[in-house]
Amino acid sequence: MDKQRVFFTGGSGKAGKHVIPYLLDQGHQVMNVDLKPLNYPGVDNLIADITDSGQMFNAMSSYANLGELEPGNGVPKFDAVVHFAAVPRILINPDNETFRVNTIGTYNVIEAAVKLGIKKVIVASSETTYGFCFSDGKTDPDFLPLEEDYDVNPMDSYGMSKVVNEQTARSFQRRSGIDIYALRIGNVIEPHEYSELFPHYFKNPEVRRRNAFNYIDARDLGQIVDLCLKKEGLGYQVFNAANDQNGAVIPSKELAKRFFPGVPITRELGEHEALYSNRKIREVLGFKEQHPWQKYLDWE
Repeated sequence: MDKQRVFFTGGSGKAGKHVIPYLLDQGHQVMNVDLKPLNYPGVDNLIADITDSGQMFNAMSSYANLGELEPGNGVPKFDAVVHFAAVPRILINPDNETFRVNTIGTYNVIEAAVKLGIKKVIVASSETTYGFCFSDGKTDPDFLPLEEDYDVNPMDSYGMSKVVNEQTARSFQRRSGIDIYALRIGNVIEPHEYSELFPHYFKNPEVRRRNAFNYIDARDLGQIVDLCLKKEGLGYQVFNAANDQNGAVIPSKELAKRFFPGVPITRELGEHEALYSNRKIREVLGFKEQHPWQKYLDWE
């Protein structure tokens, strides 16, 4: 199914406001469900709270705009749900509120989708599930590169909420048999941030250790979501969502040796291949990055 009617939560956030335009450009119809609207041509908006189950059932069975009243055939059915809405990291709300909003919100969204008969759900998980982004102190990964079979075990409320959300997605997929894909989204970079942030990162690579030096261009994330919408029959899947290379100028083996000494390297790495591996989205979904950092910065 190429062009779909998509229920998108959290589209007004940092990632969503770039992903939705990409989906619109691919011909999808998108209704953004958020606490504030996204002011972008062609997107429909509905103000709703993901932590309220009734609102999610109601919104997911709602008209997206006045034009949908014209055919007189009742409310059209959404083809897919993309769930990005969340408290985006620790230290914005108290830990228990971060955990509550993220876990209850995800449960409500997936439950409504499954019980309303929607056959595709994509949920935003996170790089933080790997357990050292928001760890107390300097923590090493068990091995590199980081791939989706890793035993995720974070110690912070945000990372924990995303692990719970992955299990929630897995359980609902088992119950329903639909496709539910969880994206472990890396550090989202907007177009203007290459010139603002990356020179500092390159001169001070240690500041990117907690992210394993990964990044995902917000527009390339749009491509990943679109590929997930179009890929059918995979059941429950987890995908790292990141660009092909590290957000660093140091070669990958040297990067690992300098900042993760003693951590096992499980396979041969390309010269600048990301330590936060996107191999699965390339091989399974056919992802081809369009926005590597080198396109925006000339750095020797």
